[in-house]
Amino acid sequence: MLLLGPIAFQDFEVPETLSFGGAQSLAIHRLPGGARVIDAMGRDDAELHWSGTFSGPFASERARTLDLLRADGQPMALTWDAFFYTVVISRFEAQYSRATWIPYRIACTVLADEAAQSDTLAISLAALAVTDAATALGYDPAINDPQAWLSAPGAAISGTHAHAVANYALQTEQSGLAIRIATSEAGLVAPTDGPTLAAVTDIAGSLAGSVAARGYIGRAATNLRHASN
Repeated sequence: MLLLGPIAFQDFEVPETLSFGGAQSLAIHRLPGGARVIDAMGRDDAELHWSGTFSGPFASERARTLDLLRADGQPMALTWDAFFYTVVISRFEAQYSRATWIPYRIACTVLADEAAQSDTLAISLAALAVTDAATALGYDPAINDPQAWLSAPGAAISGTHAHAVANYALQTEQSGLAIRIATSEAGLVAPTDGPTLAAVTDIAGSLAGSVAARGYIGRAATNLRHASN
């Protein structure tokens, strides 16, 4: 479904194709001898444009609504399939043939690629989860390192097998850490003829490491969940 602001395009209004993409803004410095230094300045999205025909008893009303949106010049959402942009209508043209048949052409200038920003955030959160897992391993070597599962293709995408496996790996480590923490705490609460001072020191060190590791593994699990939303 193609949606632009309050308009849901339907029937003959829906285009057969809708191009997207654009250019990369480049600053090209030409040096003596033909060498070049190129600075990438950022994305330069092309206009999103398409055409179709308003048909049926409400064709005039729908065409008029789009023209009013063009005149208003306010940012609005443009979505279809997995694409989501914030756009401003830069051009709208309609050819009135009859009340029930109005061909049109429209162009939208992109303000933001919202889907790309979401993807970037997901990638960033997934990378943070991998880093936290590595840090947790440094605090508690007993962890069965979940980095491989977190780094697998699709691990940050909800509904994939890789995402389910990565979540399971983190949950397993959280459970293991909880058991090791409880065991260490029980070892510190001992009768007077219990463990030696050296043993108590070792237990306390293991407890501190496991507690720190639990914090990092917990944050990795949270970031993985947010990355998939």
